[in-house]
Amino acid sequence: MAMPKQLNGRIHIIDGMDLGLKERTGTYVIDEQELTIIDTSASPSVQHVKKGLKELGFSLDQVKYIIATHVHLDHAGGAGLLLKDCPNAKIVVHPKGARHLADPSRLIAGARLVYGEKFDELFDPIIPVPEDRLLVKTEGGHLQISPACTLEFWDTPGHANHHFGIYDPVSNGMFAGDTAGIRYEQLVEDGIELFLPSTSPNQFDPVAMIRAIDRMQAQNLDAIYYGHFGMTKKPQVALQQVSGWLEVFLEEAKAAVDSGEGTDGIAARLNGLVKEHLRKLNIADNHPVYNIIHLDLEVSSMGMVDFLAKNKSSKNTAHR
Repeated sequence: MAMPKQLNGRIHIIDGMDLGLKERTGTYVIDEQELTIIDTSASPSVQHVKKGLKELGFSLDQVKYIIATHVHLDHAGGAGLLLKDCPNAKIVVHPKGARHLADPSRLIAGARLVYGEKFDELFDPIIPVPEDRLLVKTEGGHLQISPACTLEFWDTPGHANHHFGIYDPVSNGMFAGDTAGIRYEQLVEDGIELFLPSTSPNQFDPVAMIRAIDRMQAQNLDAIYYGHFGMTKKPQVALQQVSGWLEVFLEEAKAAVDSGEGTDGIAARLNGLVKEHLRKLNIADNHPVYNIIHLDLEVSSMGMVDFLAKNKSSKNTAHR
C-alpha cells in the first residue's frame, strides 16, 4: 500500500488501489475539527482507507463526515462498509443519490451490466446506508467542519445527475469528482498533466458538463482535487484541456456511430488520438498509463453511445 500523500497543510490523499491499480481512485482526508473524508472508492478499497487513516494518526471514531461526490461505485461503493466502523460519522450525499445509498440495488444492477463477471471481485460487498446516517446537501448548501472552514456544495451534473462538487474556501479548491474529468498521476513524473473527460453511462450530458466546467473556471480556483486522481495547481489549464478533449470525444463518437463502428470503434479512435498526443510529448506507447487510459476510454465510449442513442431518440420523437 502506498503511504498517504500530503497535498497541503490540511489535506491528504489515500490511494484506494481501485481495480488493483495504483493512483486510480483517491480518498481525500481533510484534517479539520470535524474530520472529513471525500469519496471512499469501492468496498475493496476500504481496507486501504482504514490503513491510510491509521498512518495519518486518526482513529475511525474521529471521522465525522464521509462525503460522496456522486454514488457511482468507484466513488461511494464502499461508503456503507466504511460507515460500519465509523460510529460517529454521517454520509453526505446529493439528494438524487441518497436513495441509491439507502437501497443500492439499481447501482448494483447497472454496474453488473458494465462489468459482468468481474463485478463481485471489483465491488462486493455493497452495504446499504441507514437513512438516519445520511445527510443530504443541495446546491448552495454548507457544511461547517471547523470555525475556519465551511465547505460549499455545488450541483455539478454532466458526468452524473447525482453529482456535486465541494468547494473548499481555505485552499480555494474544488473536490471535483468526475465532472471536470480524469487526471493521470502516472504521467506527472514525466512532467505531463493529462486531463480527459469522463463520459461514462448512463447520465452523461455534455451541455451540463461544459456548464459545470465553465462555472469552475469562473471561480478562479487555486486547486482541483480529482476523484481520479490527485491535485492540480493549474485549474485553468486543466479545465481548458478537458473542454477541448470533450469536443474531440463527441466528434469521434458521432463519426464512429454514423459509420457503424459502435463502442469499440469509438474507443479505438480515441486511443489512437490520445497516443498520438502523448507521442508528441515523448511518452512511449508501452507506458503503464495506458493500462488505465484504455479502460477509461472503453467506459467513456459506452457513455457516448448511450447519449447519442438517447439524443437521436428524442429528436425522432420531436419530429413526429
